[in-house]
Amino acid sequence: MTTPRSHHEHEHEHEHEHEHDDHSHGLGGHTHPSGIKGYIYALFVPHSHDAADSIDDALEASVAGIRALKISLFVLLGTTILQLVIFIISGSVALLADTIHNFSDALTALPLWIAFVLARRVATRRYNFGYGRAEDLAGLFIVAVVALSAIVAGWEAISRLIHPQTLHNLGWVVVAGVIGFVGNEAVAIYRIRIGRQIGSAALVADGVHARLDGFTSLSVVVGAIGVMLGFPLADPIIGLLIAASILALLWGTVRSIGRRLMDGIDPELLERAEAALAGTPGVISIPRMQLRWVGHRLHGVASIQVADTSLSAAEDIAHEAEHHLGHALPNLDDVVIRAVTTPAPAPTPTTPR
Repeated sequence: MTTPRSHHEHEHEHEHEHEHDDHSHGLGGHTHPSGIKGYIYALFVPHSHDAADSIDDALEASVAGIRALKISLFVLLGTTILQLVIFIISGSVALLADTIHNFSDALTALPLWIAFVLARRVATRRYNFGYGRAEDLAGLFIVAVVALSAIVAGWEAISRLIHPQTLHNLGWVVVAGVIGFVGNEAVAIYRIRIGRQIGSAALVADGVHARLDGFTSLSVVVGAIGVMLGFPLADPIIGLLIAASILALLWGTVRSIGRRLMDGIDPELLERAEAALAGTPGVISIPRMQLRWVGHRLHGVASIQVADTSLSAAEDIAHEAEHHLGHALPNLDDVVIRAVTTPAPAPTPTTPR
């Protein structure tokens, strides 16, 4: 038997709320580095799911994602315009590299915006699982744009190394670097928070890129200070380092998006799902548990083993297991649960006396 779960038809009872809190924190023994290493890990490798604070309605999640993209787009465009004006009056190639990358980071909001809108379309006969995969394709576009911006910035830096130019208004270059850092960090915090809530790997990756852009903006400040101290090549060298660091750190995004396209899943999510099903009264074991991301929503298939009982009783257990799973994984959009009965053991024959 199967129990399909439509995300728009939640019927969670209040008595499961405490269980939801238990499932949302640390199930499966998944641990992260602690101390300074853990702090750095959280900055640049944040999870794209956060069951403790998830938005469990698909439409609400898409609206939240679009709102995050709109706000971050305008913030980054404003930052880019300010930096461009200061580049024109200063001629700093490091600032140009940072400005180009901030502009490309702003542009990456557009394909994601389109993807979120597409994901809200009703499934068709041809695309009968919906259009959620458009989000992952937008992630590939983000990778291409960021890589291209790094190449352009690197080319300009090499040109300035070969043909040095005098910089002006270095104080304004420092100001531009600080503006870039503040703008990007604000966008990073917002994108990552919303991306984690809705389970969007692409939005989280975009937030991480904004955070990296913020630190490269601080590198512009270092380059300007180097020129002030009498080392004019500091500016193009910093610009070249920015381009190289962007390409190096891009690998993390390529891996994250590629994993989604290959239906890869964080094992912690499977462990959380299995723990939720195993905690359902009447469930003996879980022979099958599969999850996959379709955009920022989870889809799943599970088999639960129950005792040999009536059909209606097995259906009740499957329905209860569905509720437990929905509490543990608020991003779950659809699940099919199959209850498999265990035959009762045959009575032991007795030997007549």
